[in-house]
Amino acid sequence: MRATTPPGAWGRAGLVLACVLIADQAVKALVTSSLERGEQRDLFAGIKLVNVRNSGVAFGQLQDGGLIVGVVIALAVIVLVVYFARNGSRPWIWLPTGLLLGGALGNIVDRLREGAVIDFVKLPYWPAFNVADSAITIGVIVLLFVMWREDAARRPA
Repeated sequence: MRATTPPGAWGRAGLVLACVLIADQAVKALVTSSLERGEQRDLFAGIKLVNVRNSGVAFGQLQDGGLIVGVVIALAVIVLVVYFARNGSRPWIWLPTGLLLGGALGNIVDRLREGAVIDFVKLPYWPAFNVADSAITIGVIVLLFVMWREDAARRPA
């Protein structure tokens, strides 16, 4: 028998999604109103505040990928929603789901409005990124932990 996702899990995932989306879009609005496109400012220890665009995915991969980028994003979102619908009763699974969907939607909003994702944090030797990218990265790590923890709990001692 398949597990179903309790309504409360959908609500918690939705709340996390909304918080990520609002924070992402608010910070991007602050950056774009404070810096000209292409401009950068040193913050500290080699970290820069920038205003750049990324037409690819995952820290600049598939730059100018166009349709393929849209297909990859759509498939990832569909797989995540289906996984959550089938496994939503797992403890804490709502948290990475909300982080991942909120991050994905934050970047989708940029793609629809700007044609590319707005990135604004630049670390040394690392591509520029944003709040949505951070939520996606943290979401993947938390998702793997939640899945591992659940699987470890099922194994005999």
